[in-house]
Amino acid sequence: MYTVLREWKEYTRYMPESKTIIRTYLTLTLFNTLAASLIFGINTLFLLNAGLTIVEAFAANAFFTAGMVLFEIPTGVLADTKGRRLSYLAGTLTLAATTFLYLVLSWLHAPFLYWAIASLFLGLGFTFFSGATDAWLVDALKATNYKGQLDAVFGKAQIASGIAMLVGSVLGGLIAQVSNLGVPYLVRVILLAVSFVVAFIYMKDVGFTPMKRTTYLKEVKSILSSSMQYGFGKPAVRWVMLAAPFISGVSVYIFYALQPYLLQLYGDPKAYWIAGLAAAVVAGAQIVGGFLVPHLRGLFKRRSTWLLTGTFVSALLLISLTLVPNFYFAITMVVLWGLVGAAVMPVRQAYLNDLIPSEQRATVLSFDSLLGSSGGVVSQPLLGKVADVYSYGQSFFIAGIVQLGALPFLLLANRLKMPADVKTSTKERRKSLR
Repeated sequence: MYTVLREWKEYTRYMPESKTIIRTYLTLTLFNTLAASLIFGINTLFLLNAGLTIVEAFAANAFFTAGMVLFEIPTGVLADTKGRRLSYLAGTLTLAATTFLYLVLSWLHAPFLYWAIASLFLGLGFTFFSGATDAWLVDALKATNYKGQLDAVFGKAQIASGIAMLVGSVLGGLIAQVSNLGVPYLVRVILLAVSFVVAFIYMKDVGFTPMKRTTYLKEVKSILSSSMQYGFGKPAVRWVMLAAPFISGVSVYIFYALQPYLLQLYGDPKAYWIAGLAAAVVAGAQIVGGFLVPHLRGLFKRRSTWLLTGTFVSALLLISLTLVPNFYFAITMVVLWGLVGAAVMPVRQAYLNDLIPSEQRATVLSFDSLLGSSGGVVSQPLLGKVADVYSYGQSFFIAGIVQLGALPFLLLANRLKMPADVKTSTKERRKSLR
């Protein structure tokens, strides 16, 4: 492992600095997603196997997203005041510890209360990444005079994430099939340790100057005040962020509910590889979606127009998913749903980043993630209850209707016609920040 890292460091030494930063970002995205995706395909099955009911399993997931809501701003403040690298390293350690705790709780068949607490801190681990990693990339590229488009970089990250998710989700399902549902969690801890080492060596805070230390409360107040000014105080950012609960909240439920739903359609509750396939299908769609980003952007004059179109089509696909209770039809709809979502996300990331100043970037992005997570806190237990009382199909239909609630906010953003909605040049980006 040490030899590989040393050779990679030697390889990147003579590369243009911006390319080195992009490669580091893509490598971290690859490792982080690979570690996370090992349990994507089996997490709901893991919780059910540990003794939780359907409602309790999705409630545990809701506590996970609640943890993201609670800790998004504090960890965003940490990233904006002490450094994005420190935030990333803290995230890998927290995720490794809480993942192992999940494994211990499954061995003990612990009561739901313990799962709820563990899920909260699992959410904490992810909040260290949510704003800090993208903020690190954008600041570093700006400092090294990167001339390319952010859409393309985020599109490459989408491809890297999709590849890692494809490999990780299939591998996690296969490992669970030949061993048990707990082993992928142990492998995840090991991969997070590798991610920590890579970030420790290669991730440097380029283009970012930590603020002078005062008191934590003063830092929080200062950052939050500026973040509200450049986040909610800026209409273009506000409307896109307010659409997040309707999109992210639905997406996280669909992703985890697909596992038992596809097993149900397949007819074999022990075919864990099918659960891994569900996540792998979404991952494959992410890869293709990442490749399509530059081409789809060319079809739409403004980024927000593509956000509107993609969100509407995605909602229709969720509603269509319930029309025919057939395994292969469901897989087809999932592929299309994942493809559209993957093609939308990089454009959304680039649009927001072009509107947010460096000093508040991590916190504003964390606040955006907070709003998305808050949608998951509400949607997961409610949609899980619908699945428990009626069916998974009925819950998917309602989820599609809920996602349509994002359209009015995206339409408001579209009407503003901000420079960042069209161009990504340095000159236009500065104009957008005014």
